[in-house]
Amino acid sequence: MQRRCSTRIVAPRTVPSPVPPDDPDAWYAPTVREQYELASGVTATVYERAGDQAFRYVLREPTVPRNERETLAELRAFFGDASVQPPLTREATAERFAAGLPGKWRRAFDRLAAASPTARRRLAYRVLVEERCLGEATPLALDDRVEVVDAEGDRPVVHTRDFAPAVTDIDADGDRLARVASERLTRYTVDFRGFEIPVVLYRRRTLGRDAFDVHYAVLEPDLLPGDRELIERCKERVWGAGTDGVVADPATYVRTRAEELLGRELLANTTRAWLGATARRVREALADRGLAAPAVDDRYAPDRLDDLVYYVLRDFVGYGQLTVPIRDPNLEDIEANRVDERVKVLPRGDVYDGRVPTNLAFESETAFTDVVTRLAAADGTELNASNPSAKVNVDPGGAGGIDETIRCAVALPTISEGGPHISIRKQAGDPMTPADLVARDALPTELVALLWLLYETRGVVMFSGPTGVGKTTLMNAHMPFVPFDDRPVSIDEGSREVELPHETGVALSTREHADEYKRVSMADLMTEANYLNPDVEVIAEINTPASFATFAESLNTGHGVVGTTHAEDVETLVNRFVEQGLPAYLLRELDLVVFPRRVDGDRYVGEAVEFLSAGAYEALDREDGARGVVEKNGTAVYWNRVCERSHDGSFAFAYDHPELGDANERLRTAAFDRLADRTDRPVEEVTREFRRKHRYVEYVVREGVDDFEELFAFLADLRTDEAATVERVGHREGAYAEE
Repeated sequence: MQRRCSTRIVAPRTVPSPVPPDDPDAWYAPTVREQYELASGVTATVYERAGDQAFRYVLREPTVPRNERETLAELRAFFGDASVQPPLTREATAERFAAGLPGKWRRAFDRLAAASPTARRRLAYRVLVEERCLGEATPLALDDRVEVVDAEGDRPVVHTRDFAPAVTDIDADGDRLARVASERLTRYTVDFRGFEIPVVLYRRRTLGRDAFDVHYAVLEPDLLPGDRELIERCKERVWGAGTDGVVADPATYVRTRAEELLGRELLANTTRAWLGATARRVREALADRGLAAPAVDDRYAPDRLDDLVYYVLRDFVGYGQLTVPIRDPNLEDIEANRVDERVKVLPRGDVYDGRVPTNLAFESETAFTDVVTRLAAADGTELNASNPSAKVNVDPGGAGGIDETIRCAVALPTISEGGPHISIRKQAGDPMTPADLVARDALPTELVALLWLLYETRGVVMFSGPTGVGKTTLMNAHMPFVPFDDRPVSIDEGSREVELPHETGVALSTREHADEYKRVSMADLMTEANYLNPDVEVIAEINTPASFATFAESLNTGHGVVGTTHAEDVETLVNRFVEQGLPAYLLRELDLVVFPRRVDGDRYVGEAVEFLSAGAYEALDREDGARGVVEKNGTAVYWNRVCERSHDGSFAFAYDHPELGDANERLRTAAFDRLADRTDRPVEEVTREFRRKHRYVEYVVREGVDDFEELFAFLADLRTDEAATVERVGHREGAYAEE
């Protein structure tokens, strides 16, 4: 019997077992340093370059065979005419890639791409990457290991987490590569008539391409080829259609009519629409008799109809390109200066500090002029050749769901070089309370307590500073301190921004843009206000000669007065008074002037001063620097600092009575003496009331009472029955402590 011998072949030690190509022991790929998958069929490989300190970064994507390239060309030719904004940042690119083709794109793709499932996946990938993402730069956005993209040379160079620099073979334009390097700062949606429109604030980390590094973008729905023509035809038919009587709800009317007209257009444009419509009617008739299931509505993608209706509504019941920015609660200012120039916006400080450009621009003077005239008309002003500009206010609700009062300066091209212009200042819809301001280190609790005393005792308080420092915000936040049974009356256009939670409150407004025979002057408002018997008059924006005259007249009546003006320091304020024809000594009627400031996006009270007589000034006997004298036309105006903010952000407040605590040698005040004289009480009693109110302010801040109405109700309870309110507060805090 022959014995069979088995021989075991041993591989040389120089040929190890197969391993991944990025393994350092991989004998068949010695130059590969890293390899990983970014998406299905997409891989990134980092190679070592012989004799070079740099690496190679190579991307591999699904290839399109020769027999599919004609179909791909047809697809790209069709979708190339679509209105699509490329993703703005790396995050947006990854999200759009993960979402795939949207419904209306998928339907068009299915109609044009008749191929096998594998081929359709390849074609869909190319359409998604080229037409909706960043082309060849898309895989870079998907690669979270890429940290830096340098597009300065002939070929982009990337720095990955472990290898740098790595030269790529990517052939993409600089704008798309810049989007890969862009950083998203914040993203949210803005509601317009039930449509949630995404908004993005992002930073472009590319030098030399734009003076602005931070940008604001409104991501309106994209449009397929032919959609703009559908929208224009629909707008013409809606505009030309007659109505029976007055339309009570224009938005609902336009939406219903647009859905009807656009639905017909889309159905008529759908392939085999007539045959499909006939089959649908037959099936619906059978379904009514229970003989068949209801037809499935596959005539067109529902999201396509919604997108078209959005644009019709935006142009008819919105404000065109400015529709979303006007409704964005995170914006403070909106500026449109010229045709074909980017609209600029100023976000609120807690979002970003500084003016930024947007992706919006008016492409025609006609559209720009239409928005200008409609903004003016919302406040009852007709712009024409003889009246080419106006300052208007659009009240909450009057602009179709806008929660903020917006103040606009608008002008026709008659007086504006380069076309019309619009400048919008928006007041926040949810007014701040002192708790909000203290939480932001905008002012100390002691100053809040002093303002409470002055508002409650019908004092005279002015908030003074340049535009945008938060004067009206400060004034509004303390309006709940006016007693609930007092009658505040606001006067003039700026006072329309004032929040009056009082049932007794009245707002009076001049209408300088009205018919000249019906024009209401400031003097008329003063007369009207006196008949209303106000306890406190609110005169916001004391800047015109008429408003300064009104302010002086109000001081003579003995009413409490609260207002704002543009003066950044004491000397400027004195000069402004005298320039407007008021005597400098009238400043002594002011109990307190608060000077807010804005630095690097932070708004805070820089200082608060009081004006004194010469005798009261000398009686303070305090060091220089915290008080001073301004000479104007032979008149000396004495002032004294009550509160100041230091460079480290801390506040110092004036204490000059033992009952208020340790004496502050730098800051002292005569405010308590003035309050004692006004209320005919001893100074000690006024200081005790100040301490009591200060404790309530600390409670409000501690509990975070940031709702305007809630604060007003709490203060009303204190005034109605302080003991019961204190007992309720103490019980509540005790319950919180037990929990």
